[in-house]
Amino acid sequence: MTFYTVTIIIGWIAVLLGGVVGLAQFRRMSQRGVEGVSLATWTLFLYLAVFWALYGISIHSWQLIIGSALSLPLQGMVWARLKPWTRPRLAINSLILFAAFCCVPAIFWGWSGAAVGAGTAGWITRSPQLVQLVRHEEASGVSASSWMTAGFVSGLWVIYYSGEHLWPVMSVTAVAGLVSLSIAALASWRHRQAPAFPSFGHAIAD
Repeated sequence: MTFYTVTIIIGWIAVLLGGVVGLAQFRRMSQRGVEGVSLATWTLFLYLAVFWALYGISIHSWQLIIGSALSLPLQGMVWARLKPWTRPRLAINSLILFAAFCCVPAIFWGWSGAAVGAGTAGWITRSPQLVQLVRHEEASGVSASSWMTAGFVSGLWVIYYSGEHLWPVMSVTAVAGLVSLSIAALASWRHRQAPAFPSFGHAIAD
């Protein structure tokens, strides 16, 4: 079995696990509420899912097409749970950020530039969640296990992109994975600290 064949298989595994992560996050939010979940992060996730589906079509990657098609409805449901219509300014800011990182590079450098911009936006979208965890002890709505899995999935995409020789996209995806793992580690620490803060009574450890 060649390395390229292995990367193709790994790409399909990434598609499957990506869908599992989205479903797990949605189920968690349905059961435990949305406290601590960043609207800015999930709004950009939704925009980026649409972009990656289009990018997958442009490079004829069924992994990206199907992966995005599976994640898009789940991310849309998570986004709806966060009631974006109550905070339209955040949604508009996310759209501006998406345009700056994906649409503008596409004009100057085509799909390749847009893909690198989207990958960069991918780790920037995770930053609000990371900042929120740094600033606030409350983390009951944040699943450390889901973010850990998201970091692992990013690692699988890194391998897939290397097999396709998409080096710039691979690099920014690696950074996104590291940010996801940082969120997972900090969320896990916040959950362990939760018993020391009785006022946050519904905080739940993973």
